Amino acid sequence: MNVFGEVQGTRAPFDPRRYHETVTGERSEIAQRPPVCAYLEVTNRCNLLCTTCPRTYEELEPPADMSWDLFTSIVDQLPDLARVVLHGVGEPMLVPNLPRMVKYLKERGVYVLFNTNGTVLSERNGRALIDAGLDELRVSLDASNRESFKAIRGRDYFGRIVRNVRAFRELQEREGHARPQVSVWLTGLKETVEQLPAFVKVAAEIGVKEVYLQRLVFFTESAIGMARPDQALFERLTQEEATYLKEAEDLARSLGVTFSASGAASEPGLSLKGSGDGSPWSLCRRPWSLMYFTANGRALPCCIAPFSQHGYENYTLGHAGQQSLHDIWNGSAYREFRAALLSDKPPKCCANCGLRWSL
Repeated sequence: MNVFGEVQGTRAPFDPRRYHETVTGERSEIAQRPPVCAYLEVTNRCNLLCTTCPRTYEELEPPADMSWDLFTSIVDQLPDLARVVLHGVGEPMLVPNLPRMVKYLKERGVYVLFNTNGTVLSERNGRALIDAGLDELRVSLDASNRESFKAIRGRDYFGRIVRNVRAFRELQEREGHARPQVSVWLTGLKETVEQLPAFVKVAAEIGVKEVYLQRLVFFTESAIGMARPDQALFERLTQEEATYLKEAEDLARSLGVTFSASGAASEPGLSLKGSGDGSPWSLCRRPWSLMYFTANGRALPCCIAPFSQHGYENYTLGHAGQQSLHDIWNGSAYREFRAALLSDKPPKCCANCGLRWSL
């Protein structure tokens, strides 16, 4: 029995239709069902200094890897868990326990994925993730060449990542491993949009069959690095930039690569256009469907919040090390957050997100 009052046991495999039905129900300040998705920040450590990431410019929380006890405590309290994303503001593959975490989730029938920068993707840890049953491996590459990569991500690791991903895909092809499904991602910047066709070509050359354009999220005040309004593509595509998108799409089609200029951080296939109704945050269902926990156990509304507003104290909804998930999920902080999101005065982190994000 878990804290939501349901019997814990092995569940059926992840069903996208069931997930969709769960997150499209009626919304009020009280969530009627336990969350079906969890973002678990297995570490907040990173070996890059990306110019679009807040952790490059400030210490968001004390450096930590999520402990095994905290990890299992969270997972064991979520009876309807269908999908888990094992990343936050750090690099997941720096965590020795990562394959063990993946295996623990897969034994419960959970769909598991994470984003990686690919710098430490070796044959050894790649095999460990294959053996653990990882479903998706998303590589954030963000550039098509060494110079741009160093300018955006702060380290000269482009060549290493390309070699690592190529070797991993060759291993999968050689041994017939369909999972994890590998994709490469590029954050949409004015600075790099012209590289999209070349980026698709790089993906094809290293054996990756899926390419995604990821939406840039930025602070409205005190912008950081390249995460600035003037770098955003959202509803600001020039004709020339649209041409690069079209070239990338055509090239991808010819190379047998799936290309999506969605701009969505974790859900490919959403439009570059906003809703146009003046309150785009009202479409969000994350506070009714998912929970996000930092490496230290802090509960946040979603993975986008740290990129939309400075200061975790502004949107902390509980702490898994001090409260049960049941008490957090429908506690006063979560109820107030949901009520605000349903109003015309949303939480600041949601207003910043919703005006510049596909929901």
